[in-house]
Amino acid sequence: MKYELVVGLEVHCQLNTASKAFCGCSALFGKPANSNVCPVCLALPGALPVFNRRVVEDAVKLGLAMGCTIAPSSILARKNYFYPDLPKGYQISQFEEPICSEGVLKIEAGEGEKVIRLIRIHIEEDAGKSIHDIGDDTYIDLNRSGVPLLEIVSYPDMRTPREASAYLQKVRQIVKYLGISDGNMEEGSLRCDANVSLRPVGSTEYGTRTEIKNMNSFKNVEKAIEFEADRHKEILESGGVIIQETRLWDADKGETRSMRGKEFAHDYRYFPDPDLIPVLVDQDMLDRMQRELPEFPEVRASRFVAEYSIPAYDAGVLTVEREVADYFEATVKVSGDTKASSNWVMGEVLRTLKEKYLDISEFSIAPDRLGGLVRLIGEGMISNTIAKQVFELMQDNGATALEIVQRDGLAQVSDSGAIESVIDEILAANPGQLAAYRGGKTQLLGFFVGQCMSRMKGKANPKMVNEVLLKKLDV
Repeated sequence: MKYELVVGLEVHCQLNTASKAFCGCSALFGKPANSNVCPVCLALPGALPVFNRRVVEDAVKLGLAMGCTIAPSSILARKNYFYPDLPKGYQISQFEEPICSEGVLKIEAGEGEKVIRLIRIHIEEDAGKSIHDIGDDTYIDLNRSGVPLLEIVSYPDMRTPREASAYLQKVRQIVKYLGISDGNMEEGSLRCDANVSLRPVGSTEYGTRTEIKNMNSFKNVEKAIEFEADRHKEILESGGVIIQETRLWDADKGETRSMRGKEFAHDYRYFPDPDLIPVLVDQDMLDRMQRELPEFPEVRASRFVAEYSIPAYDAGVLTVEREVADYFEATVKVSGDTKASSNWVMGEVLRTLKEKYLDISEFSIAPDRLGGLVRLIGEGMISNTIAKQVFELMQDNGATALEIVQRDGLAQVSDSGAIESVIDEILAANPGQLAAYRGGKTQLLGFFVGQCMSRMKGKANPKMVNEVLLKKLDV
């Protein structure tokens, strides 16, 4: 029997608010254990929550970006369960009345565009963290307790692991474009649970699903779903029954393992939180959040093609990250050369960021400085070869490209007499290659160009070198 894979994702996005969802404690990642805590997030008797308005605004922005219906009134609820890192014994979340519902997300997964429907986006707080790898004991860090999250729940519309990965990447791109989260999966700012099931091809009924947790990269999402699909298939083909359960992905072993039985909604005994009033979103807030939405990747890429006359491929690469797109546009303003700026950002800049594990916000060469470098190339002051040397030097200090070129004597030599003199020496020193060129091996032109550029330490004007060489070689 042939089976169809059915996948739905629950994505938890940690918001980058300065403070937590219901208290004034810092929400900053990486602080010493239990240093960002107070009576509210420690659940001490008598402590009452006060809602962070920014959380509502971020939820509305995300809902608008994903085409959701925004509820004018929604309820915060208590999700009851007991775990050592949940000090209240419940998690503040939303259940029957989420703030956003029924959205859509368009993805590309190798077979054209596909629309993934969203059930809801709701607000909740994070739990703490249990630490199991210090000796034989378990330690609790409550810094994360109360940090605001948005949970984005999709319909089970994905049919391949690749689609699931593409969907998650799209979610990450949107939250980063909105500026509401850094989307860092390794630090847990973006976490994903996958609900996986199989059903016979042609069937409209869903099979029993299992939930996979602990996937901290796009590649692991694909691998975990693929493994789980194969596990389901093997069980079904042997006449077994799938158990509804929650499973953990073990990246080291490349397999999932059982964690616990999968809960149902009624297991959590949801009820409205009596300490928190309903969340109200009026038309003024909707209008203000709509005005604050950025130009999203697809729209920005189309504008880049139209406005800057660069290829669609370049525009796609440059708009994957909002900060990279901003960097490119700032570079163009100074350089005046759209294609050259595109090549430098996509080439040297992105290569350097990847090699040094940097975000573009951490990159030492500001866009105006890169624009100045590109402008020098266009003006003929330096060659591309020299420009790459200058680019490396610019990373070590705050000097402009022009200052480095003048300081180190790197300006391009366009003196035809000087170039001709060097070429005469090279031709005299290589009579065999000269005869071969004149005998028909014209590909040796590159050899002579290389010799000249090497002799002049890359500072010769390449166009002039080619012109002078062709005149002398064709005599």
